[in-house]
Amino acid sequence: MTDAPRLSLRIDLSNGARLGPGKAQLLALIEEHGSIRAAGAAMGMSYRRAWLLADEINRMFKEPSIFTRHGGKSGGGAGLTPFGETLLEACRRMDAESRKALSTDLDWLQSMQAADFVAEGRKADDEG
Repeated sequence: MTDAPRLSLRIDLSNGARLGPGKAQLLALIEEHGSIRAAGAAMGMSYRRAWLLADEINRMFKEPSIFTRHGGKSGGGAGLTPFGETLLEACRRMDAESRKALSTDLDWLQSMQAADFVAEGRKADDEG
């Protein structure tokens, strides 16, 4: 068993919005690809799903995180607003700091896992 435990940070905001690894990944991929469509494709989701998620991210906070450019001669695209860049940086920082703070406990959990246990719905490494 060589896989380390994975930690996922999700923040439930008081307005009912949730900020977790999926939204952070979408922001990062929009920044990287300059496109909601390409970011969604990189995550294995439809353009519609990616667009709806981007729209939700834009409505979650007082300021939008993502801007879009309409198509034309040079084509359309998307990117992060200054607030979106700050939000992505905060997501990355919170993720890194939570991993650092919990590293001892994660190592302990890793050492205590039953080697022969396979969670329902998952195949053991030697089965697939």
